[in-house]
Amino acid sequence: MAEQENLDLFATETPYVVGQVVAIFYQNPTNFYKVLLVRVAETNSTYDDKEIVITGNFGQVQEEETYRFFGKLVDHPKFGVQFTADRYKQEKPTSAAGVVAYLSSDKFPGIGKKTAETIVQLLGENAIDKISENPEVLAEVKGLNAKKREVLVNTIQASDGMEKIIIGLNSYGFGSQLAYNIYQTYQGETLDIIQENPYQLVQDIENIGFKKADAIADQLGFAADSPARLKAAILYSLNELCLSQGNTYTLAEPLLEESLKVLESSRAFIIDPDALAEELLQLIEENQLIEDQHKLYIKSLYAAEWGINTSIKRLLERKKEITYNSHDIPKEIRKLEKRLGISYGASQIQAIEEAIVSPLFILTGGPGTGKTTVLNGIVSLFAELNGLSLDLNDYSDKVFPILLAAPTGRAAKRMNETTGLPSSTIHRLLGLNGRENNNDEQSDRELEGGLLIVDEMSMVDTWLANQLLRAVPEHMQVMFVGDKNQLPSVGPGQVLHDLIDAQLIPNMELNEIYRQGDGSSIISLAHEIKDGQLPNDFTQNKKDRSFINCYAYQIEEVIRQVVAKAKAKGFTPQDIQVLAPMYRGPAGIDALNKMMQEIFNPNDTGRRKEVKFNDRIYRIGDKILQLVNNPELNVFNGDMGEITSITYAKEADDKVDELVIQFDANEVTYKRNEWNKITLAYCCSIHKSQGSEFKMVILPMVQNYGRMLRRDLLYTAITRSSELLILCGEVSAFQESVLKSSATRLTTLKERLLEDNDAPLTIDSSATRSSVEKKTELTAGTRSNETKPAAAPVQAKIEEVSLFETAEEEPSLSYRLTVEMIRTNAVDPMIGMEGITP
Repeated sequence: MAEQENLDLFATETPYVVGQVVAIFYQNPTNFYKVLLVRVAETNSTYDDKEIVITGNFGQVQEEETYRFFGKLVDHPKFGVQFTADRYKQEKPTSAAGVVAYLSSDKFPGIGKKTAETIVQLLGENAIDKISENPEVLAEVKGLNAKKREVLVNTIQASDGMEKIIIGLNSYGFGSQLAYNIYQTYQGETLDIIQENPYQLVQDIENIGFKKADAIADQLGFAADSPARLKAAILYSLNELCLSQGNTYTLAEPLLEESLKVLESSRAFIIDPDALAEELLQLIEENQLIEDQHKLYIKSLYAAEWGINTSIKRLLERKKEITYNSHDIPKEIRKLEKRLGISYGASQIQAIEEAIVSPLFILTGGPGTGKTTVLNGIVSLFAELNGLSLDLNDYSDKVFPILLAAPTGRAAKRMNETTGLPSSTIHRLLGLNGRENNNDEQSDRELEGGLLIVDEMSMVDTWLANQLLRAVPEHMQVMFVGDKNQLPSVGPGQVLHDLIDAQLIPNMELNEIYRQGDGSSIISLAHEIKDGQLPNDFTQNKKDRSFINCYAYQIEEVIRQVVAKAKAKGFTPQDIQVLAPMYRGPAGIDALNKMMQEIFNPNDTGRRKEVKFNDRIYRIGDKILQLVNNPELNVFNGDMGEITSITYAKEADDKVDELVIQFDANEVTYKRNEWNKITLAYCCSIHKSQGSEFKMVILPMVQNYGRMLRRDLLYTAITRSSELLILCGEVSAFQESVLKSSATRLTTLKERLLEDNDAPLTIDSSATRSSVEKKTELTAGTRSNETKPAAAPVQAKIEEVSLFETAEEEPSLSYRLTVEMIRTNAVDPMIGMEGITP
């Protein structure tokens, strides 16, 4: 009641409009936003016309119903004076006759005028409020059966409940999309859950962080040192530490230190480390996080690691080796060579022989080592040994015996192109909807077939690997293919790395390079980088790669000129892919995307259809990147497409802006509220490019990229290029990337595979407390504002790019002092400092 009194008090101080909804001009079906035409019955504002347009976030507003809207008058530059409502409520009838008319209306089927009069005689003019607060009052109404009582109560409470929830969410500062997501999750319990534990939002609702939930908790009176707040910070920090670094566990000291930072940065209150340690112990006792051998896990990751371990051992126990007694496998391979017109190398033959007799097998190798050739050989030999046909028409009514899958749509498409057999993403293969990473839902699907081959296995995280392996039946052979030197998965874990290290599964790495007959220097460059060194000719222009020396502030102009020249030579946006490690800054993905859009898809005349979303503009013809998995629409994280149509809200039936994007043969429609699932794709992150290949790759690397200068990032980027590679930036940045290997992730999958230990230890609370008592001094280093040495004109550098010239240019000398020059004593670091002392 206090809450209602506060609302009524607010209503007396705020402009309001009372009126009947004449029409709903516009409503977004995916959130609460609506545009209403209202016939004004009463207002305390200066508005004096009979009708007004009212906009805002409304629940189940119905035409011909009367509502009271609170908000303010605004003068829209295009549509004139409107009323923007920030809260509303249905205007209930105030007289006995009004209540009778309301209850006997079409809104309450089966309730006639006579029954309505009986209800009002018994309950009075406040009948509607009494029914909403206590439905049992209707038991005293004679002639009202159980079904009619249910209709009456449900209709009143649904309308009243929705309004209260929307008003409540508005008062907490939630916009329409977040309010919609929260309501969809909690339904009628929304406000009760928020008031009982607002920190639950952090766990259940995407895009709500600790600070937002903490602000609501502060508003509701939760103390800064309340157990609920401390526990929420620990769980939030555990997720952040694991997911941001790709780990499956963390330790007590970093977890508690991070939790203290989160708590004290959100509210100015000093937290007692001992109290925080106590709440950590309590969370373990409550099984909200897992402690094992002093390691702390997100529950779903702990379960997923054990699940992978169980599945691997189950599949290996089937039999150590599969025999084909009636076949001489080396002889069958020779037949295969003759039929296919190829000659396998010794390592390729060994890989095929081992894979075909292993229940589980791992094949790895870098570019040009023949992984695809071996994969095709295994598929053909498996079919031959098992008497299978690879003709898809023979399986029109049956399950195809060989399953091919990859983590991304583009990688799956490449498998299909190289084998000629059907392939799919792992999500699609398992029937997942892309939202199972929290492991609350498990796919119960069991795969059918005889052989499963999964490519780009390095991209598969712990959650997805667990889901996949659970679905593999004991009779199915499994082969994992990948490049262990590429980036690990975006999600937590390093599954391929751990499976290889455990040495339980037969595996082979292809090292011999076969694809060099065309004079490719990209493959040899990739292998030298993999081995931790830059070649001596790194800065020299080759037939298929070039290097342009420039600084971060020059990157955009360098790439602009390279792309413009490539476009003039006939290259399309699909041929060229710019890759960068970071989004922000002058050499970041965002800036490069805008620049390339203006080259490939400008709107100089202003006549082309375009829409704006946040800080991006989308036009028909733009190259688009999908950011999330959506198996229902057959589009996946990393897929690239093109905008083929734009429909403005005023042209659409449901009055919502729409984009239509073509992904290969698949056309997908995106309404405006879904545009956060896409972005421009002229330039994308190296992570997003995994599983793809491009005719030309342009790769900037500068010192501004900082911690992103890593060997696995550089190696992955270079191996995305199939024909042409343009490297630009600072040699020292490339050198630093090569020398800096990525940090090994914290995982325990290898331990699980090598030994089963079902007796987790109890956490040492004294050690936990002492760990947070250590004072960690954080210092931030600052880079000095060095004077940039003069660089050669950008245009002159572009002219040196060999892919645009017929003759190879002589390499130019570099006069830049680099770390490598000092390390190799190519130049005296004390040059010019003779006789100088401190």
